[in-house]
Amino acid sequence: MTGVLGRGGAGQVTGGRLALTGAVALGCLAVTHAGPGITALGPVRRRFCPALAGQGRPGHVALTFDDGPDPASTPAFLDLLARWRVRATFFMLGAMAERAPGLAAEVAAAGHEVGVHGWAHRYTVLRGPRAVRDDLARATDTVAAASGAAPRFYRPPYGVLSAGALAAARGLRLTPVLWTCWGREWTAGSTGRSVYATLAGGLAGGGTVLLHDSDCTSPPGSAAAALAALPLLLEECALRGLHAGPVAEHSLAAWRPGGNSRAAA
Repeated sequence: MTGVLGRGGAGQVTGGRLALTGAVALGCLAVTHAGPGITALGPVRRRFCPALAGQGRPGHVALTFDDGPDPASTPAFLDLLARWRVRATFFMLGAMAERAPGLAAEVAAAGHEVGVHGWAHRYTVLRGPRAVRDDLARATDTVAAASGAAPRFYRPPYGVLSAGALAAARGLRLTPVLWTCWGREWTAGSTGRSVYATLAGGLAGGGTVLLHDSDCTSPPGSAAAALAALPLLLEECALRGLHAGPVAEHSLAAWRPGGNSRAAA
């Protein structure tokens, strides 16, 4: 009896150790997958990954827009930028480009740079590496076909990276770029003035500005607040002698997944 119990007890202990080992392994995989997401914290990426944060040459400000192309709002951004003779980078969602391919082509035809923001606005850390890879490849192909321009830069939804997203970006030869300051125009009650005030708090030469040219993932009115803030932002850049333009002109010290520090110029 004791021997049987002893064997059973050892089996339970062994099984418990295996379960614990499995749990630890799964935990390690989860940390490995989600670990890059810590760069979503602005102070962390600005301190340790300045190129990923979008810090470029001091006299330049990279102007970027996420979530379009949206027929309800993107044309107004294009009109305003044309009046100011400023070019920018539009990080497009694949699903939006598929719905409005003509507008995606119009963005590129106006001289703006086209980047990719994924297919749909979903956290990469909540999806497996294969799903993230398929999502990004589909988005990249769709944005390229719609706009007629091959994207060079990638911004993950919510600015949260994962190991799977980094691997996918490397395979597609996309350089991830986040931002140094944003307008937070999705905040309740936002206006052009409030969005500009939020931006101005972090605006500096060499920085990358994030605004949104669509309400597709934000409360209604968010894009309108961003649009109202844009002339104030451009005027401030002019007063400071800063040239606003696309990421490609930002001369990033060029962080790329995989450690290639000379990928972008």
